Amino acid sequence: MKSSSPDISDSDSNARDWLSLIRAPGLGPATLKPFFDSSSSISELLSQLRQSSDTRVKKALDGIDEAQIESDENWLNSSENQLIHYFSPQYPAFLRELPDAPIALFARGDTELLGFPQLAIVGSRSATQGGLVNAGAFAEFLAKNGIVITSGLAKGIDAAAHKGALAANGGTIAIMGTGLDRIYPAEHKELAHQIADNGLILTEYPPGTGPHPGNFPRRNRLIAGLSLGTLVVEAAVKSGSLITARLASEMGRDVFAIPGSIHNPMARGCHALIRQGAKLVETAEDIVEELLPKLSTSEKPADASEALEVSAQIDADHAAILDAMGFDPVTTDQIVENSPFNAAEVSSILLLLELQGHVLSESGGRFIRLR
Repeated sequence: MKSSSPDISDSDSNARDWLSLIRAPGLGPATLKPFFDSSSSISELLSQLRQSSDTRVKKALDGIDEAQIESDENWLNSSENQLIHYFSPQYPAFLRELPDAPIALFARGDTELLGFPQLAIVGSRSATQGGLVNAGAFAEFLAKNGIVITSGLAKGIDAAAHKGALAANGGTIAIMGTGLDRIYPAEHKELAHQIADNGLILTEYPPGTGPHPGNFPRRNRLIAGLSLGTLVVEAAVKSGSLITARLASEMGRDVFAIPGSIHNPMARGCHALIRQGAKLVETAEDIVEELLPKLSTSEKPADASEALEVSAQIDADHAAILDAMGFDPVTTDQIVENSPFNAAEVSSILLLLELQGHVLSESGGRFIRLR
């Protein structure tokens, strides 16, 4: 499903003009939005800017670094790198609605995914093992149902969501807060390559842009803006994921949250969202049902029992251990107290349950039951 690079041969798609506009110091998306709305081509846009009485605009146009533009052009000349400008038919309509719509998007991968329905999955960088499993399972199920999974390539929930979509051979888009040549975090270089080969990596930042703190809240508005809804898997009360959820809500998009244990600090952000009106979801099917009226895909949702099938039948002893665990993290001693088994038997059964995917071991010798 790889698409060809946007046509940059005609006057409306002159790459050098767009790169100059992007590199003009002090000319940000919010400043340029009124000019975009009153223009239909890059030549008309530049003409309006040059005729502007705003001295800041003139100063910005005069301050363009031509050597930098040449470097950007060389980067763009690589067959795998693409520029999707504001007037391009590939530019997502959802993003044009933003008051600070990006001037252009730098892309690597399958740009056709921008035309598919997307769901943002975000959450804590310090997620629990249960949160990571949930993010991956939800993403895999939704990707199998034709929904593109959009996230931010960050540690924790973001990475798990991308991996879940890739496991389903589905679509996933990574929105970056850096240039495409500066993968952040560095340990996700291999994941970024996998997404570029099988999905899409995208940014509004030109080549060479590093991981500046202010870039990531701005990145979050694109994650929310591209998607029909945002799912928060785990988040602390003060979390960048809640910024994404707030932006999605302000844009009139659905916000979903997975509830968690009252003892899990990473669940408190989700609980706060639910109190504020986010839709509580327990299964990926809950999200499909909510989004179904908005989906343009004709694919019929798969049966959850097929998408998330249990790896093995649970015998009576294993079921007793699961019942003794409940759904909060517990130690082996607590399970022994609540079950008819001794410590050795509990440890043996827990090992089998973990291998079968019914239980996760966490730090501190605790175990948590999965649905």
